[in-house]
Amino acid sequence: MTEAKKTRQIIVSGMRPTGRLQLGNYWGALKNWVELQDRCECYFIVVDWHALTTSYRDSKNLRSHCREMVLDWLAAGLDPEKCVMFTQSQVKEHAELHLLLSMIVPTPWLLRNPTVKEQAREMGLIQDGSDNEVSKIDFGHLGYPVLQAADIMLYRGTHVPVGEDQLPHLELSREIARRFNSIYGEVLPEPQALLTPAPKVPGIDGRKMSKSYDNSIELGETAGSLEAKIRRMFTDPAKIRQNDKGHPEGCVVYAMHKLYSPFAATREQECRDGAVGCVQCKKDLAGSMEAVIAPFREKRRQWEARPGAVDEILESGRKKAQAAAEKTMAQVRRAMHLTD
Repeated sequence: MTEAKKTRQIIVSGMRPTGRLQLGNYWGALKNWVELQDRCECYFIVVDWHALTTSYRDSKNLRSHCREMVLDWLAAGLDPEKCVMFTQSQVKEHAELHLLLSMIVPTPWLLRNPTVKEQAREMGLIQDGSDNEVSKIDFGHLGYPVLQAADIMLYRGTHVPVGEDQLPHLELSREIARRFNSIYGEVLPEPQALLTPAPKVPGIDGRKMSKSYDNSIELGETAGSLEAKIRRMFTDPAKIRQNDKGHPEGCVVYAMHKLYSPFAATREQECRDGAVGCVQCKKDLAGSMEAVIAPFREKRRQWEARPGAVDEILESGRKKAQAAAEKTMAQVRRAMHLTD
């Protein structure tokens, strides 16, 4: 990571390892990461401990999921010479700072976190979000924002790439930093939001793209599988015949055209005029998407053909992350009078 290319912006972000990534992961975060690595000091974390907050009962595939996700990172363009990639659980200072920060975080700060309640609803733990229901949430799940704050502060992160919907969540990390500094002195920087507008990527059924909905498209989808999924994509139900006038704003196929097709603007008008049918529109989309996904798929194969490459990259990243984390923890321990 050459200093000449970097600014003093320190970017910290991470992804939960759930296996191979889908298009929503790419457009929502990974594409931006690839761009940031050329101008900032970047730490990208495989947050396997965070994965346990909701999936602790089924962790047998966690290690393979980590590897699959990092292969997608590399295929998408993350460069270990430009950024630091590592696994959260391999840098134990994450656990130490999490513990120390948890000592100063009032419980009501965690109870008001809307993201935790939303996840708990999706898991079927709660319905109305009352305080009585919140007691059903596991301690680790409730406290994961503290671990997230530790992830950022260990590397003295100055900026965290987020969408507008994530701003309240980042503000909790900022509140934790302010509280720590008010008690122990100015030690931890308050991370700033780096707003990253990202297009909404619908699943093939029109809902949010998610593996749990079985409506996602992987970054390295095979040509045959990609074509099959495009054929199943939700389109305008009012457009039955080719010359029927369509409404592209509600069509998943058109949403994907906007991301992948150079002719998206003209296709919108053709749809509205009834000049193109949905079958042809899907065939055209398949061609546009395959032209982009095929090179990614090939690059992923090249990384897969290098046994041990992912482990080597993560170990190299761990050493760099460990060095930075140890420096931060030395300051934290002194500030808290745990060491001289």
